[in-house]
Amino acid sequence: MNDDEKNDPSDPVARLRAADPAAGVEPRAGFVEQTITEATTEAAVPVAELGTERAKRRPRWLPIAAVAASMLVLGGGAGYAVAALGGAGDGSSLAGAPPISLSGGQGGTQAQVTEGQPEAANDKAMAGSGAYDSMPWGWGRNQFTSSGLSTESGTAEGYAFDPGAAANAETVGALAAALGVAGDPVLKDGNWTVGPQDGSAPSVWVNLDGALTFWYSDPAISPWTCPEDGGDCTPTGTPPSEQAAIDALRAVLTATGRDADAFAYGSETWEGAVTRTAQAWPLVDGQRIDQSWSIEVAEAGTVSVSGALAPIIGLGEYPIVSADEAFGRLSDPRFGAQRSGGVIALRDDTVGGETWVPPTAPPATPGEGAAVSWPVTEVHIVEARLGLASQWQADGSVLIVPAYEFTDSDGGTWSVIAVAEESLDFGTE
Repeated sequence: MNDDEKNDPSDPVARLRAADPAAGVEPRAGFVEQTITEATTEAAVPVAELGTERAKRRPRWLPIAAVAASMLVLGGGAGYAVAALGGAGDGSSLAGAPPISLSGGQGGTQAQVTEGQPEAANDKAMAGSGAYDSMPWGWGRNQFTSSGLSTESGTAEGYAFDPGAAANAETVGALAAALGVAGDPVLKDGNWTVGPQDGSAPSVWVNLDGALTFWYSDPAISPWTCPEDGGDCTPTGTPPSEQAAIDALRAVLTATGRDADAFAYGSETWEGAVTRTAQAWPLVDGQRIDQSWSIEVAEAGTVSVSGALAPIIGLGEYPIVSADEAFGRLSDPRFGAQRSGGVIALRDDTVGGETWVPPTAPPATPGEGAAVSWPVTEVHIVEARLGLASQWQADGSVLIVPAYEFTDSDGGTWSVIAVAEESLDFGTE
């Protein structure tokens, strides 16, 4: 390239060179050799200890996995899981009123997909508007009306998880022993751990959060563990029975000092699965709490277990608003009236009785002056149920507070906190 080409203002490469602040600067003597030496010297490459780094990362992704697992359980009508729900003793019926969730434990108002609901009701709870057909991940806008709701306020019991009562080596050790994990509990990086944390053997991890959430896994039992010789990774095996999975979970609860009869149990698997899962929901005042224990079992044994080690304690009575006043919170921005995007993701391929057909072309280009689509769903609330829902606090503690579950005229359900405003802290810090 000659000088004229280098200085041509119409040449983008020339303009880029002209803008380079290092243009014309020559490296000092020995700079290239020093840079190569530093880049290829072993000491210049930091090596992280795998177990420590995994322990640091786990608190960030495990709660997300737990939320996803809970939504899969609720999504039995979406065609992804075949649920078999068991009672506290013999697996004959699911004990207690259904759990109420306040947007996955973060507060606010949420549409829920409830097992046993009519398909049309689930469609409405998940869809929210006609725009759902083309934008299944979208959020809905709703106009609420109601009839027949009580105007009586009062008080209701509140509860909390007590992590301090179980955040010790004895409790963690008992959990590890129940699961057959060898080793002494170690407190490091904000977690209690037992066993190697590098995936080489069974291990237990307990997070120092407000519920003392824990995770156990055994890579040797997991049907998805690939052989070290690089052989076939296809999982094989026959899922254990519903009762076997529930019994295994009951045994873990009992070994950690829980009353296994104080939980409601459910179990599910799916077509082609090689494992079965079971859940245990704590029962408080006849209500299932939305912080369940879960186990996954394979033909060879227990693959994984998760749950909340902290016991539940009473906090006394909270003032609560009436069902009619709580209904008004569905339209109050402070209470975050919205539908759950996670539940939307669990839908099947039918909405409103029509089969979804994949598009073969993009939408038509809007014309001049096209109306702005702003779909609003009419939701008529006809019933309210007072129950309990967990609420994660800013400091990491976990309350179990009174909450209302509303049922609309199509059978869909919505939830909102029932605690009166004088007992709510609206602060953001």
